[in-house]
Amino acid sequence: MNFLDMLRNAERQNGSLLCVGLDPEPAKFPAAMRGDASKIFDFCAAIVDATADLVSAFKPQIAYFAANRAEAQLEQLMAHMRRAAPAVPIILDAKRGDIGSTAEQYAKEAFERYGADAVTLSPFMGFDSIEPYLKYHGKGAFLLCRTSNPGGDDFQNQRLASLAGQPLLYEHIAQLAQGPWNLNGQLGLVVGATYPAEIERVRALAPTLPLLIPGVGAQGGDALATVKAGWRADAPIIVNSSRAILYASSGADFAQVARQEALKTRALLQAARSDSDIA
Repeated sequence: MNFLDMLRNAERQNGSLLCVGLDPEPAKFPAAMRGDASKIFDFCAAIVDATADLVSAFKPQIAYFAANRAEAQLEQLMAHMRRAAPAVPIILDAKRGDIGSTAEQYAKEAFERYGADAVTLSPFMGFDSIEPYLKYHGKGAFLLCRTSNPGGDDFQNQRLASLAGQPLLYEHIAQLAQGPWNLNGQLGLVVGATYPAEIERVRALAPTLPLLIPGVGAQGGDALATVKAGWRADAPIIVNSSRAILYASSGADFAQVARQEALKTRALLQAARSDSDIA
């Protein structure tokens, strides 16, 4: 089963557009674990177990593990997710972007070492920085397109005067991902929830691609506007929330409270999808 099949099945099985981002910060852990990087697996596994039936994907962010010398715990967590939630796809949030043999090694890291179903990539260095990932048939690759951070305007919102129609850079990326770069139907796009108008524009340019949409929750993205802009019956969206779920409680009940927050977010997204269907 390829990534898109897994995603659609998980969305249907769990009735969910929600992705839980796994961004472990030991300084924010519950009191009994706080500051202890050796507890990263324990913390994340508890979140996974509490939310596995509520999500369409999990998204571990590799930097939070690597910064704490916890790559082995990430491998352990990936294996745990395979056992606890075998039908839920895993997106490794790595934002890699390099060429040639280096890109081949990053692809091997994502898909062979960690066993991810999809990975996030930076397209800045062009198609030859993306192509090595597409050799892993059935795996997904999400290209940064219109990100949720304010600094995204520095490049993504600039016009390309050399191209017909002078598209904005993020529009050009969307067109490439929908068209010539999407050799095996493996590509998706990352579009921030803080820019619903741009989500709608990306969806118009890339009508069939899956969209990974961070920024709902702690970053302030509007769930209703996000779903209305991006969701289509034949084109999945994956709406990510990380901190608002992970750190909903600092007590021993952190996993149970994370589940309650995930339930609320899932219901909000589902209601927005229903509104979009009616509209």
